Amino acid sequence: MSQVSEEREDRVDVPEPVPAEKPEPVQKVSRAGRNLPAAIGVGLLLGAAIITSLLTVRFLFIGIIAIAIAVGTIELAGALKRAAGIRIALVPVLVGGQAMIWLAWPYGREGALTAFVLTVLVCLLWRLPGGADGYLRDISASVFAAAYIPLFGAFAAMLVPPEDGVGRVLAFMIGVVASDTGGYIAGVLGGKHPMAPTISPKKTWEGFAGSLVAGVVAGALTLSLLIDGHAWQGVLFGAAIVCTATLGDLVESLIKRDLGVKDMGNMLPGHGGLMDRLDSLLPSAVVSWLLLSAFVPV
Repeated sequence: MSQVSEEREDRVDVPEPVPAEKPEPVQKVSRAGRNLPAAIGVGLLLGAAIITSLLTVRFLFIGIIAIAIAVGTIELAGALKRAAGIRIALVPVLVGGQAMIWLAWPYGREGALTAFVLTVLVCLLWRLPGGADGYLRDISASVFAAAYIPLFGAFAAMLVPPEDGVGRVLAFMIGVVASDTGGYIAGVLGGKHPMAPTISPKKTWEGFAGSLVAGVVAGALTLSLLIDGHAWQGVLFGAAIVCTATLGDLVESLIKRDLGVKDMGNMLPGHGGLMDRLDSLLPSAVVSWLLLSAFVPV
């Protein structure tokens, strides 16, 4: 018995090896840094909604603008509050923003600018009960939000009322989409030289060249085919849209870097927030209205 006991004591229990867990598959990320199928799907849905409104009752497009402006304003206000503790006067900016959009329909620039000035005045009063701490910061952000989103958006609404309003809106939208698409394809395929590495590292000069080619072609075609314009005017129009769309994208990238956020929101799969789609459209709307009013007067 003692010999058996000694053998049992000498025996060391070795635990059975635990099977190694299978490593989780690494998800491939596109060179564009976003979910490309989702981005394309969302873009097609938004495009379908816009085209449907223009081809049925074109003034429905103003309603789409109004909804987009409201959502974009809420996203910007949320990002400012979360990242920097900045509180814009959200109610006055939302209400005033809708006034800018809808008054731009019958009254044009005068209606939009009047609504903007009144919005600024209400913001000054709205913030008074909050005291002096952060007053200038919050008011500055409120005025910036009112100008950057609804006032710029009002120029898109002003493209609709003329008889050829559908063509004007399509020229504006197609120009921005062509710029974005041309820049995306050229940047993914051959982008090597960063355009503004400290602001948007993925934006390259090769991508900008692609945007310029696509935008100029789109401008020449849309102005000569959709409205009573000339091809050379379309070339200038397309080049201007590419510059403003690129500038708008860089400006929003700079705002997000300042706030330390990746996207303004997450409501659009593959795109981020709605503001991440409006960034190139808003300044382009202003330039579109100015150039189309000069090239093809109503």
